[in-house]
Amino acid sequence: MLFGRTPVLPTAEQALKGRPEPLYRLPDHHTVLGTPLLGPYPEGLEIADFGLGCFWGAERKFWQLPAGVYTTLVGYQGGHTENPTYEEVCSGLTGHTEVVRVVFDPAVLPYDRLLRTFWESHDPTQGFRQGNDVGTQYRSAIHTHTPAQAETALSSRDTYQKALTASGHHRTITTEILPTEGRPFYAAEAYHQQYLDKNPAGYCGIGGTGVSCPVGVVEAGR
Repeated sequence: MLFGRTPVLPTAEQALKGRPEPLYRLPDHHTVLGTPLLGPYPEGLEIADFGLGCFWGAERKFWQLPAGVYTTLVGYQGGHTENPTYEEVCSGLTGHTEVVRVVFDPAVLPYDRLLRTFWESHDPTQGFRQGNDVGTQYRSAIHTHTPAQAETALSSRDTYQKALTASGHHRTITTEILPTEGRPFYAAEAYHQQYLDKNPAGYCGIGGTGVSCPVGVVEAGR
C-alpha cells in the first residue's frame, strides 16, 4: 500500500482484524510526570487526543507544557483494527493514526491552549505525511471527547487556516476532527511511551509551519 504509491486508508473490510486483548502491558507510571498512565483518572480532569505525526516528538510537546498536564501517553486511533501492534499500524492496513492522549486539568490548562500547541507543533496541511514520515498513520487528527471540544477544535481550525493563508501558506488544512465515539484509543507498546525521555537524542520527526496560532493565548506569557 505504501511502496511508491499515494497512501490510501483501508476500508473496514480491508483492514486487519486485530485481537480482543493487547499483546503487551504498559508501565504503571509516566517517566517524567510520575503519574499513572492509565485511568481511571482523578475527578475533574479531561482527556484530549491529538495526531500530529510521529508520536515520539509529539508527546514531548505536551508533557513539556508548564502546568495542567496530568499525564500523557501515545497510541493508535481512528482506524478499524482492534488492539493493533506498531508493525500493523505501519503496514497501512489498520486505518489508525499515531496519537498522543493528554489528560489535563481544564481549570489550569484550557483545551484551546492544547489546541494551540497542536497547531503550532506540526504542519496540518500535509495529508498522509508529516515531513519525511509518509503514511496514513502520520495524518493530522483531533479526536474529540465532548461537543464542547468539537466546537472549539473546529473553530480553532478555521482560525488557524486564516492565519496560515495570511502568512502565505496557501495549502488547506487536512486535519481530521472526529468524535472518539466508535474510535477507541489503543495504547502503544511500552517502548514508545515517553520515548524521547528515555532516548533524549532519539528521532523527533515533527516541525511546525512557523505560523503562530491565535487561540489559547495566555496573557502573562506562553
